[in-house]
Amino acid sequence: MEDLKPREIVQELDKYIIGQDHAKRFVAIALRNRWRRRQVPQDLRDEIAPKNIILIGPTGVGKTEISRRLAKLADVPFLKVEATKFTEVGYVGRDVESMIRDLVEVTVNMVREKEEDEVALPAMKAAEERILDILLPPKRETQPFADAEGETTLEIVTRGDSNQDSTREKLRKMLHSGKFDDRYVDLEINERNTPVVEIFSNMGMEEVGFNFKDMLGGLMPKNTKKRKVKVSEAMEILTQQEAQGLIDMEKVVKKALSRVEESGIIFLDEIDKIAVGGGKGQGPDVSREGVQRDLLPIVEGTTVNTKYGMVKTDHILFIASGAFHMTKPSDLTPELQGRFPIRVELDSLTEHDFMRILTEPKNAIMLQYQELLKTEGVELVFTQDSVAEIASIAKEVNDRTENIGARRLHTVMECLLEDILYDAPEVPEKKITIGAEMVRAKLESIKEDEDLSRYIL
Repeated sequence: MEDLKPREIVQELDKYIIGQDHAKRFVAIALRNRWRRRQVPQDLRDEIAPKNIILIGPTGVGKTEISRRLAKLADVPFLKVEATKFTEVGYVGRDVESMIRDLVEVTVNMVREKEEDEVALPAMKAAEERILDILLPPKRETQPFADAEGETTLEIVTRGDSNQDSTREKLRKMLHSGKFDDRYVDLEINERNTPVVEIFSNMGMEEVGFNFKDMLGGLMPKNTKKRKVKVSEAMEILTQQEAQGLIDMEKVVKKALSRVEESGIIFLDEIDKIAVGGGKGQGPDVSREGVQRDLLPIVEGTTVNTKYGMVKTDHILFIASGAFHMTKPSDLTPELQGRFPIRVELDSLTEHDFMRILTEPKNAIMLQYQELLKTEGVELVFTQDSVAEIASIAKEVNDRTENIGARRLHTVMECLLEDILYDAPEVPEKKITIGAEMVRAKLESIKEDEDLSRYIL
């Protein structure tokens, strides 16, 4: 992350997200500030709190995609949660602290995978030796052994000889060349069957459930089961087992907790759904306001108990988003508003934006359909005027019905290409050109009938 300057972060985001330059600049600054904070003197470092952001804009304009791409770009712990899934403590549902536990779980898995990559080579070598032991068991013989008290017992010893060593090396070469890949061997695999238990408690169902399962896991005996597997599959299983044995889980957990506290990002989607509008304090609004109260200490900075240890949330960056159709940011409690000092309004997408979304990003929608049909041997070509026509129809339908942003392009494209996608395996013509006339013929009647366009598009 230290190599990524704000301008470079924006350039990387531009490869996947069209427009929204204002929002990209703010998230790029927020990400760079995480690195800057770690460079300042220790006594001041703890005083610098992250500047949390609220992204405001209609659905489908890129709010979630900006945060997701940002986390992937920086390779930092990231979790996306819907604010609507939480309920006030006392109601049946997930408590707000569970998102910190989920973030820790995700980060532990991320760090463990990286550690496994680092020990992949020695793990593979150890697995190879175990496979060779299965293919050519070492010679075992008994010999008398006198213990300290002079009593003679029989001891099993493993002896190697030059012939066996040369045979083992030949087998090793054959294993490397893949000649044993389809051969089956008997492999003992550890299995631990822990019953699924759900517990309801005032300290959070998830945490009690985790601890109870861990306790049961320690009591349950490990069962080994013999399976016949191919050598190639056995190599993967044994490599994974050896890698787990080489990893220091205490070190992994310590590193993961540090990464969560210093670099974690939580994306709170649909935050407008917990805002309380006009008639406050009635019906479900009580729970919404309760969720805000529960959310406040987490965003403000508190310590959360997880199964891996205590986690401080003071320096986790929170990015919230919401359409705010029925409510407005000022409907959130003043304390919560104060913890999201940066508010960025995202622009509604124009017809020109739709044209760019169809063709420019690395994961452009048209490119996706072209690659899908290429698997059937069909070449799909879009003319420039067809792109303009698709963008025009998507924009018009968004204006006349609900504005769902770029997601409208998916509905329009599916409707346009329905017959081609259905007939692709049997179609004799292997090159199909989509022109503006074809787009109009397929979509005009649906677009003109408002009831039908609401139903289909």
